Amino acid sequence: MRFSEAWLREWVNPPVDTQQLADQLSMAGLEVDAVEPAAPAFSGVRVGLVLSVAPHPDAAKLRVCSVDVGEDEPLQIICGAANVAEGLKVPVATIGACLPGDFKIKRAKLRGIESFGMICSASELGLAESSDGILPLPADAPLGEDFRTWLALDDFCVEVDLTPDRGDCLGLAGLAREVAVINRVPLTPLAIAPVPATREDRFPVRLMAPEACPRYVCRVIRAIDGQAVTPMWMRERLRRGGLRSISPVVDVTNYVLLELGQPMHGFDLAKLSGEIRVRLAGEGESLALLNGEQATLRADTLVIADAERAVALAGVMGGAETSVGPETRDVLLESAFFAPIAISGKARRYGLHTDSSHRFERGVDPQLQVRAIERATRLLLDIVGGEPGPVVEVSSQSHLPCAEPLPLRAERVSRILGLRLSAETIEDILERLGMIIERREDGWLVRPPSARFDLVREVDLIADIGRIHGYDLIPVSHASSASVTKSDAETSFDLDRARLALVDRGFQEVITYSFVSPEIQALVEPDARTLRLANPLSAELSVMRTSLWPGLLQTAAYNRARQMERIRIFETGLRFRTGTDGLEQTPGVGGLAMGGTLPEQWGQKSSPVDFHDLKADVEALLALTGTAERFRFVAAEHPALHPGQTARIERDGEPVGLMGMLHPSLAAKLDFDADVFLFELDIAPLGSGLLPRYAKISRFPGIRRDLAILVDREVSYDAVSRCVRSVASELLRELILFDVYTGQNIDSGRKSLALGLILQSSSQTLTEGLIEETVERILERLATELGARLRD
Repeated sequence: MRFSEAWLREWVNPPVDTQQLADQLSMAGLEVDAVEPAAPAFSGVRVGLVLSVAPHPDAAKLRVCSVDVGEDEPLQIICGAANVAEGLKVPVATIGACLPGDFKIKRAKLRGIESFGMICSASELGLAESSDGILPLPADAPLGEDFRTWLALDDFCVEVDLTPDRGDCLGLAGLAREVAVINRVPLTPLAIAPVPATREDRFPVRLMAPEACPRYVCRVIRAIDGQAVTPMWMRERLRRGGLRSISPVVDVTNYVLLELGQPMHGFDLAKLSGEIRVRLAGEGESLALLNGEQATLRADTLVIADAERAVALAGVMGGAETSVGPETRDVLLESAFFAPIAISGKARRYGLHTDSSHRFERGVDPQLQVRAIERATRLLLDIVGGEPGPVVEVSSQSHLPCAEPLPLRAERVSRILGLRLSAETIEDILERLGMIIERREDGWLVRPPSARFDLVREVDLIADIGRIHGYDLIPVSHASSASVTKSDAETSFDLDRARLALVDRGFQEVITYSFVSPEIQALVEPDARTLRLANPLSAELSVMRTSLWPGLLQTAAYNRARQMERIRIFETGLRFRTGTDGLEQTPGVGGLAMGGTLPEQWGQKSSPVDFHDLKADVEALLALTGTAERFRFVAAEHPALHPGQTARIERDGEPVGLMGMLHPSLAAKLDFDADVFLFELDIAPLGSGLLPRYAKISRFPGIRRDLAILVDREVSYDAVSRCVRSVASELLRELILFDVYTGQNIDSGRKSLALGLILQSSSQTLTEGLIEETVERILERLATELGARLRD
């Protein structure tokens, strides 16, 4: 919700400055996201009147204008705008003026003709992002007046980020009430008098889905002026509220939305047939929307229809076929109450999010519709004229929400808030919040206002009392209780320790959405059975992730596009897979590395990260279990990974994860210009490990023997290691691979592995004979099982 501070102060004017006001709203639970000037700084701009317009003798697109700015003599100004015209009031930057961007106006000569100022557009004054020409001002704008003062631009726009339960503050009226209550100052509510009908024209209404729309109010207004324009003051308030001026009818409905919080819509009456029918859509029914899109409707979608077809997506957006245009002469104004559950999620289903759906999803005051249509009628008649008919209201009282009275206990207030408030203070707060209270022996019976959908329990009332009293005035107290906590087994996999280990190795933790783009999900795991969301936030976030990789890849792509050369990120979280037993939620940890192995520095050259760099990071995680020797990296295949650089990680033969290089074709689709390496581990199988335990250090010396063996290229070092350890398990203290060689003097199908064997006994000094016997047995086993032989 964005609003003008000056507009708010017309309703309630507390003795606080802008920053204090913002702080008060935040402390009351209405968090202020931003406070911005209503217009950028500029000076020297005055209201002028164009007296004459003549063509420039040497430039077809320029005009020589004579402009009166309230001085003794009019100013000669060269202007290139197509909409400049004689008799038009305009903002004029005079000599010495300073416009946004530190642009100073000086005396200039354009194609030989002198110019003594500039006629300004809205974008040049910072009042719009773009504009087609100069900014026309109303005829009653005071000639010579400082433009900034006349338009009251020394104002601030306040952006409030409301929680979903505070839909009552999605209008200036609700915010003003909160400010008045917080500051204990009077509120000047808007006086809305009924507008009498001048003709008897009515448009019939039928509620065919009363549980979704229990109240519908409409009014016919005939003979409006299609050439009328929205007044400057209204356009400015809409702009400061974050809305664009479109046409008088649309602007009035948007103005009431900002002012009262009631969404409205205007139909071109001539384009409606028969009657208004509020009903559910037919499956597959089509509706052309105002944004130019064609919506194919589902059967559970509420629509506003006439006798022939749907004309609006209820609570979301109107239809293009019945929209109000310059040719419209008769209007049907609509103001309705839609049940939040009937509107919730419908806009997102069709890829939309509108100011109307934002409010209806959170709940609009069900008693506001008649007041809103009377307010809109008065504004519209003042701007475009017309002849109003009577207000037509159709409602289903049994389906309208009714605020039930809630019991409130004084003792409960003290216990929840941790302080004792007097009965008079509690009653004062509740009454100023618009609640009806009745004293009882143990407290009160409280009836909330119709707009407060969030007040459904006693604790909700207490929360309101606490925030209005002031959270900062609640004393700090420390609770104490006898509790028994259950700790994890000491041998279990410690995820926090794993996080720290990755951070120590240069990774940064990221947190991404659990729902991802179906396109990226399909690229990563094309055969996975995904869970599709019924009401996604957007089409790009419509399926639950089956892997952590989509979020990591999108994060990496985002950072890579912003010149981040070295990326090392990880995430922990749930993956969601649909199986035979329903939805499975499995915790995992995943990581991504790309770029250099080291940050740029002078002392050591960095090389691009490769498979073995990431494998070392994964091994560091697996070592936290204390059972590193039980894990193996086995060549595997995965649709998202390079077929020659993919490994399945196993523990005692059971898969626990995957790692490898992103497939080049997938890297190209995601616009990666460097190799990307990924890993993912299931946390559950890592469960139980071993605790470190003391091993006595042998007092006998160790002996090292180096062997260079030839094996087939397909033979892995893991197979060699297991073979060696199976023979010399008692004497072998350490096995080191210190060289791998292929090339000259080696058969093309073979490779040379240089092994360092550290042999040591805990009970004796090793003799040369025992050492040679052990080495011979190792070589014999290697030859038998792996076809290995000593290198010459």
